[in-house]
Amino acid sequence: MSGFEAEDFTSWGPRHTAALVGHAAAEQVLLEAWASGRLPHAWLITGPRGVGKSTLAFRFARFLLVNGMAGAADDGPSLFGAPPKPTSLALPEEHPAFHRVASFGHADLITVERSWDDKNDRWRSEIVVQDVRAVIERFGMTAAEGGYRVCIVDAADDMNTNAANALLKILEEPPPNAVLLLVSHAPGSLLPTIRSRCRRLPLQPLGDTAMHAALRDLLPDLSEAERQSLAVAAEGSPGRAVTLGGQGGLDLLREWLDLIAGLPKPDIGKLHSFGDKLGRATGAENFRVMVELFRWWLARLVRAAAAGRAGGAGWAELFQGEAALAARLASWQAPDRWAEDWETIGRLLDRGESVNLDRKQMLLNLFATMGRAADSAARR
Repeated sequence: MSGFEAEDFTSWGPRHTAALVGHAAAEQVLLEAWASGRLPHAWLITGPRGVGKSTLAFRFARFLLVNGMAGAADDGPSLFGAPPKPTSLALPEEHPAFHRVASFGHADLITVERSWDDKNDRWRSEIVVQDVRAVIERFGMTAAEGGYRVCIVDAADDMNTNAANALLKILEEPPPNAVLLLVSHAPGSLLPTIRSRCRRLPLQPLGDTAMHAALRDLLPDLSEAERQSLAVAAEGSPGRAVTLGGQGGLDLLREWLDLIAGLPKPDIGKLHSFGDKLGRATGAENFRVMVELFRWWLARLVRAAAAGRAGGAGWAELFQGEAALAARLASWQAPDRWAEDWETIGRLLDRGESVNLDRKQMLLNLFATMGRAADSAARR
């Protein structure tokens, strides 16, 4: 019951990130596969959004581009013996290959992402077949530097049917010395034939210790209390935490919940002011972060209410008064009714986005759904 939409985290994103926290076991799987000399040609890296899938994909891509094929450097006699085998996928940030990958300048790496739509002047909502055809063309060439050619598809879930079928042709007849790394948040949505031709590598949300270590590195300017709140909201996803922190997501959620706390007699002036702020052209990203964070919060409420502990023991408070509000809302109606409202809110937002409904109007519609629950409780 959550819906964060992207793993594009500004300038610190996966292409630029050297460190990988909490996924040593997955890294070891890739390293051992490379060292065996029988590296699978396609990997499906799965897990929740923001846990580090793209970071791992770029980390492995840089490793392959620098180290080439296992055993290639061991051919023939050597005065000093064989060089030691790598024990990590890590590449220092000052390495020339690191800079070339970060600046889109490595000839043997191609990334497939949602591309820019010049006609509509916006990012496409899906990966189209033209994006995949670029891979077919690149993989038809000899590796520029004599090692691997690597393709990262981020995220494979974004491919439309034609793009998926085009990628499937590459997977069915892979060129030599080529590796495809498919990042997927929802592998069940992919074609079964794509899944069957990839070795799957699942990543799990980070535990508390690893999560706090990651946030200390990624968000050093925040207080420990702020990082703790983000860790709770992100549920083991450093990428999600950075998105929320960068967009002021928790502040937006607090402001929204303060409005809900006024129900069934809301402050209409503050509600319209909040809607105006997120309805402006500059508020699009803040709106996306806020509504998705609220959907997460409401899902959290549903789960806790069903267990009889909304706002009580085990409820990690995001900010002062939030636990008390959760307990109050849980008393408004039964958990199954809250689950229905969570689904209703999702449909309202999806429908509003599909018809390009005014963002302020979507907020007012969402608020009306919450108001009905409050009114029902007030009449009891």
